Amino acid sequence: MTIQRFETGPRMSQVVVHGNTVYLAGVVASNAAGKSVTEQTQDILATIDSHLAKAGTDKSKLLSATIYITDMKTFGDMNKVWDGWVSAGNTPARATVEAKLASPQYNVEIMVVAAK
Repeated sequence: MTIQRFETGPRMSQVVVHGNTVYLAGVVASNAAGKSVTEQTQDILATIDSHLAKAGTDKSKLLSATIYITDMKTFGDMNKVWDGWVSAGNTPARATVEAKLASPQYNVEIMVVAAK
């Protein structure tokens, strides 16, 4: 099987497609860095939509998601945005963990795997 990579840099690729599986690197807010968890989550999910489209799929085909947040007190804020975005009836397996992220301007990072 071939492997396709999108937005490939020296350290990682943002999107990797192997067969009918699409792997996204962890996505942080590019336009809402330093803003609220709500705004960061909205920004991240828009980026995920874009990455999935490049790979020929969409959020209705999500298989799994891992969500990292810097403070579990913001879990509800993140979930409100997630619940409004995720495809009803097609919700992925998911884990959410509290973690320190690469930069203090980021409060949320989301990584997903999807089918094509």
